[in-house]
Amino acid sequence: MAEVKQGGEISPNMTLYINNLNEKIKIDQLKKSLLAVFSQFGKILDVLTFKTLKHKGQAWVVFEEVNSASNALRQMQGFPFYDKEMRIQYAKTKSDIITKADGTFVPREKRKRHEEKGGKKRREQHDPNQVAAGLNPAYGGAFGATPPLSQIPYPGARPIAPEAPAPPNNILFIQSLPHDTTPMMLQMLFSQYPGFKEVRMIEAKPGIAFVEYGDEMQATVAMQALQGFKIPPTQNQMLITYAKK
Repeated sequence: MAEVKQGGEISPNMTLYINNLNEKIKIDQLKKSLLAVFSQFGKILDVLTFKTLKHKGQAWVVFEEVNSASNALRQMQGFPFYDKEMRIQYAKTKSDIITKADGTFVPREKRKRHEEKGGKKRREQHDPNQVAAGLNPAYGGAFGATPPLSQIPYPGARPIAPEAPAPPNNILFIQSLPHDTTPMMLQMLFSQYPGFKEVRMIEAKPGIAFVEYGDEMQATVAMQALQGFKIPPTQNQMLITYAKK
């Protein structure tokens, strides 16, 4: 279980609690978008959202590794997500909301007796097992708990580059996208890099997109960082090249 330090500070754990989310976004779209944005930090076991009025604008993202959750919290704090800045913190100790969602809910009196009997060591080991028990491992992150995305080399996706590649410029051409990818999902990925201007998609041609930056150097930085990125739950690797002008 997550541990609460003196002064009420929550110790780092695998689950992030996110609030101040746009309540107008449908639950399914919200979960897909959270997966797309947070999977760059490591393998995600599940994303929990609820339709009840009490829990609107909130979500829980469960990572496989604590380091992944910590990196995501640090880098995504305040990130503009559907026009609202995300507020992120570590989830509190096995809250009732999470236990009811993953099927491991224990009434408070029973939980208290169990914790007193098991001691601190058992409490610390209890949380990962319980969280994993009711979650869907099919939602794999892009790179697991590997180094930061910007340091990952091009993974060798099957080349689809044209015979005469376009020279470096400020517009990127994105291929091999899942057909249900939305402009907003791409915007949240590519807007993390300086100089981002806009995403353009063609409705009649799903699976491709154009992303524009302020200059060639800014486009190149984004290309190197996101080359081969997988938008969950598919295993397709994005292929990024410079767009032809």
